[in-house]
Amino acid sequence: MTTAPAPPAERVDRDLLRIAFILVLGTFMASLDATIVSVGLDRLTEEFGASVAEIQWVSSAYLLAVVAAVPASGWLAGRFGGRRVWLAAIGVFLAGSVLCASAWSAPSLIVFRVVQGLGGGLLPATGQALLARIAGPGRTGKVISVVAVVPLLSPVFGPLAGGSVLAVAPWPWLFLVNLPIGAAAVLLARRHVPVVPPASRRAAFDLRGALLLPPGLAALVYGLTEVAHDRAVPAAIGVGAGAVMLAAFTVHGLRTRAVPLVDPRLFARPPFGAAALALVVLGASVFGTTFLLPLYFQSGRGMSAWEAGLLLAPQGLGAAAGSVLVNRTISKVAPRTLVVAGIVLIVAGTTPFTLLGHGVPDAVVASALVVRGFGMSMVGAPVMNIVYSRIEPEQLPRAAGALNLLNTVGGSLGTAAVAVILETRLAATGADVPAAFGDTFWWVLGFCLFAAAAATRLPRTRPRQV
Repeated sequence: MTTAPAPPAERVDRDLLRIAFILVLGTFMASLDATIVSVGLDRLTEEFGASVAEIQWVSSAYLLAVVAAVPASGWLAGRFGGRRVWLAAIGVFLAGSVLCASAWSAPSLIVFRVVQGLGGGLLPATGQALLARIAGPGRTGKVISVVAVVPLLSPVFGPLAGGSVLAVAPWPWLFLVNLPIGAAAVLLARRHVPVVPPASRRAAFDLRGALLLPPGLAALVYGLTEVAHDRAVPAAIGVGAGAVMLAAFTVHGLRTRAVPLVDPRLFARPPFGAAALALVVLGASVFGTTFLLPLYFQSGRGMSAWEAGLLLAPQGLGAAAGSVLVNRTISKVAPRTLVVAGIVLIVAGTTPFTLLGHGVPDAVVASALVVRGFGMSMVGAPVMNIVYSRIEPEQLPRAAGALNLLNTVGGSLGTAAVAVILETRLAATGADVPAAFGDTFWWVLGFCLFAAAAATRLPRTRPRQV
């Protein structure tokens, strides 16, 4: 990967903001769907007469498909062009949504969720790489600061949206709600998003890497999910198989003379390595908290899914406010300063949750979530700007795929890890559910501190100004 000095900042005009809004619709749709459906699992259990263990695969199958699809996003965008791949991904996602809404059984719904996940996995990385190519290095930071807030908002508003849909409509509308968003995104993209030439039409597809990396990641995530469900044999098989395949892919990626699906050498080159580590660990913290808090509100405080989502809304407000600050300062402040400050705020916002066993008022919870949301918005955009603005344009699709892969895997592993820790603490504390959740948040706090250590390796220099 060829690196370059930080470019001078350029003005972000109305046309570029419109393109960013259009492309972010795809990311929003895919991110929202991952959380909106989780609210309806109880309803789906009743509709299909399925067990909890069986219906849980409605969420797990989607996640595994996303993990499997992300590594191929870089090659697809480089080979066929980002705009074409993005539009195709929207089409696959919408087709999967229609199929899910017409499912007649739990197994059919699980299969159709895989189709949805394959499209959803391609959308964030492809959209970010395409936007970075259109914006150019000088405008990437500001425009990415707007786009990066979407994944932070969707887990917050997903439960609210899901609860609202189920309050007035039958379960198929959990999936049909995607259709107007996707249709609008396609129509607007065809009119306003320019065609960017593919980076290399001659790039060969890394077949061996594709047979190792996506299945390896899916097996690892599956194994850790089974650990969370206390199923020893499937967990051992999944984790073992995943580890072996990922190790084999790493060896293959280092030895091959062709371009690997994800180049392992990227992670040894500054600033990509430090940025990647910060994203993985922070993803574990952010998604782990997104998993823990709604569960605590519902099992520890007896709230409904809609009420839990409402209490989580302040985090989205904090993220939106933080994105405004980042947009104004990202080209003026050193990336490390923004990222470390953001992680400090996340630590401050996480600390009150370690005291859940002692009773934390709702006002304190809401205030802490505002602080966490503000801090979260100060991490993702600067980290992506560091990478996107310092590499050659033809490398953008693969870099975007690698970053999104790490964020997805970090979130998946973090969620599985805190689920295992929570089960252990619940068994140890007995009926004291709040104390078990509070103890688990100490681990989330540890993830944040580890991410802060990684962030200190980011560039300290301030981008040049015109």
